[in-house]
Amino acid sequence: MKWSWKIATISGIGVYLHVTFLILVAYFVLNTRSSGGGLLDILGALLLLAAVFSIVVMHEFGHALAARRYGIRTQDITLLPIGGVARLERLPEDPKQELVVAVAGPAVNVVLAALCLLILLIAGTAFLTGIVSGGFEAMLQSLSRTPRIRSVADLPAATLFLVWHMFLVNIMMILFNLLPAFPMDGGRVLRALLAMWTDRVRATRIAAQIGQSMAVLFAVFGLLTSHPWLMLIALFVWISAGAEAAHVESQSVMGTTTVRNAMITRFQAVAPEHTLEDVSAHIISGYQQDFPVVDGSRVVGMLTRKDLLKALAQHSRDTRVSEVMQRDFQRAESAEQLTRVFERLQHCQCRSMPVLEQGRLVGVIDMENVGEFIALRSAMRDGLRA
Repeated sequence: MKWSWKIATISGIGVYLHVTFLILVAYFVLNTRSSGGGLLDILGALLLLAAVFSIVVMHEFGHALAARRYGIRTQDITLLPIGGVARLERLPEDPKQELVVAVAGPAVNVVLAALCLLILLIAGTAFLTGIVSGGFEAMLQSLSRTPRIRSVADLPAATLFLVWHMFLVNIMMILFNLLPAFPMDGGRVLRALLAMWTDRVRATRIAAQIGQSMAVLFAVFGLLTSHPWLMLIALFVWISAGAEAAHVESQSVMGTTTVRNAMITRFQAVAPEHTLEDVSAHIISGYQQDFPVVDGSRVVGMLTRKDLLKALAQHSRDTRVSEVMQRDFQRAESAEQLTRVFERLQHCQCRSMPVLEQGRLVGVIDMENVGEFIALRSAMRDGLRA
């Protein structure tokens, strides 16, 4: 994820801290300072923050390790002010596997909560009784406080207080993550259960609609209770649910077709001996941005719009295409599954690819064309359902 710093690598998975996380750090520092806390109190608040997000990391590793069991690699884990995101290279298509991966995160919190409770029962029965006797409201208030540390003698009580915080944080993560607000864990559990009796696209649509409905409830409740973090979570859920539904729809469309069905067949190729002025004329007179470079029957390069503009600024208009074209470029085969080519387009430093069939140039494929193909196929699907 952009604007992130790598802070660790655990089990081969990079853990990153997003720049917006600094907002949360600043909030903790200012909040502790405004309530009369000193340097030790600020350090204690930051220690608490670090402990909370260590739980978030363990939660995300629950998902990552469960996914690894099914041969799915986790690209990275990023910590944001509202939690963590484990970026899997793909999601399990088997609903039972997705159910296991979704539940794995909250399962980690169940284990951690049980350990914290065990520590409190063994070492701090009186402490635990004192907090619980205050009722549910007192327990929630204790979550927003940090203990005052004035001397070494305060450390045992502060440690128990930290364990108590960790217990409550784990319980809240279990309850919150299992809400059916797709794409949170509970929403993925719902999608997996729905996908057991209907197709994945429809299951995702239903889960996304429920998730966005819950996002509205989060936003309203956050507005009424003046909780900005809840409104931020609502925005995240709304956007992510819509994006996930669109992604699954596009994957479904692309998974059933080949490049041949989606490629551009009316295109302009150029030769190595053509000049930059020749290519400029093609751009002005048509819609094409990138050009395959063909020598005889062989595709020997690609000339992109970006490379053309850069070359025009640095060289004369009579410069030959062969001097500025890309010789190391991605190719697609017409019989390839569209999904695989689309993934390569997303990850390579290219906007388009020449499409070959038995070594012969038969088309061009780019991100815009794939997007238009998906939109048209999705519209036709909706028409058939109606």
